[in-house]
Order: sequence, then C-alpha cells, then structure tokens
Amino acid sequence: MTGYRVARVDEIEGFDYRQDTRMQPVRHHLGITAFGTNAWRGEQVGDRIFPEHEEDEGNEELYVVLRGRARFEVGGDTVDAPAGSLVFVAPQTNRTAFAEEPDTAVLAVGATRGRAYEASGWEIWAPAHTLYEAGDYARAAEKGREIVESNPDYATPLYNLACCEALAGRTDEALEHLRGALELLPSLGDVAKEDTDLDPIRDEPRFRQLVPS
Repeated sequence: MTGYRVARVDEIEGFDYRQDTRMQPVRHHLGITAFGTNAWRGEQVGDRIFPEHEEDEGNEELYVVLRGRARFEVGGDTVDAPAGSLVFVAPQTNRTAFAEEPDTAVLAVGATRGRAYEASGWEIWAPAHTLYEAGDYARAAEKGREIVESNPDYATPLYNLACCEALAGRTDEALEHLRGALELLPSLGDVAKEDTDLDPIRDEPRFRQLVPS
C-alpha cells in the first residue's frame, strides 16, 4: 500500500550534533517535504536535548515531548515539560532543553510562516559537522562527499562540503560544489557573501563569478 509511511523514533539512526546533542532526522527518514521535523534525545538526566539557538525571523517551532521529562529554557524562562507537553516557541526567541528523566525524547516541528518550505537537507550533514567543528576539514570533506553522493538533491550539504573543501585547500572541488549548491538553492549566494569559511577561495575569479559582490 502506498500513500503513507510508518516509523518509530527509535528505529531512525541518530547522529551526534552541536553542543553534545543527539538528533534523529525524522523529515529525511519519512521523505517529508512540506515542513521540517526532527527528533532529539537526552539519554541521561542533565543531557542537553537540542542545541541552544534562536530561529530566524518568521520560523516557528513546536516541540512535543514524546517520553520522559524535559526542562525547557525559553526566552529566560524555565518550563517543566513532562511527556505529552507541547512547547511552542516564536521566532527569534532563545531556546534549549535538558533531560529531567533518562531517555527523554522530543520531536521538533517547524516552518517559516508565509513561505513555502524548502528542504535544504541540513540535518543529514550531522555526521560531518562534528569533524568540521573539530577543525578536521579534510575528513569532514571526505565524509561530506559520501553524504552528498547519497543525497544529491539537497543544497545545504553540498554548500557545507564546498566550505570544508575550501578550508582544506581543495579549491577546484570547493568551487564545483559551491556552483552545484547555488544552482539548487540560489539564496545561498547571500550566505556565501559573508561566510568566512569560503575566504580561502574568495579571491578566485570563478568565485566572483558565482558570488558577485
């Protein structure tokens, strides 16, 4: 039968992400294209469940506590959230959460109001991101290439791969993958104008053609 998919959160492969968090790419696993959604887990009491961050203007998020108990820190407030809680956070509001019980799981659902959702594929970059954060750009590029080859339709992993290759001194590869990322998602050109990861290739004539100042 077609028209639906069923999955359990625990069967979705998780990845280590920023600030020692663990993310499970629900949207990618189920093939969702209309909105973003991922699961986050805190295995031990005190574990950070998802990274501290603010969403861009217009980007709304709903957090659903699937099991366990979470302590949300939102906009300077502390919110106790047992299983079954719904925590809605408006754009440009600082947020994070910590596990108050072992094996706490939280589902995040988000989209930008008034704008069609673009599935950038940022979440599948997680295995390479830890290498990037460690400054191991060459290994991040190798891992990123594997991710991109398996998921060629996503712009953000391709863009991130270009950044890692630029930092690793792989100019030709970086420019090739940057071109591909911009073809998939032209708005990344605005990001590239200010992204210091691309500084090693910024003076290349081919870069200036791709990203006019």
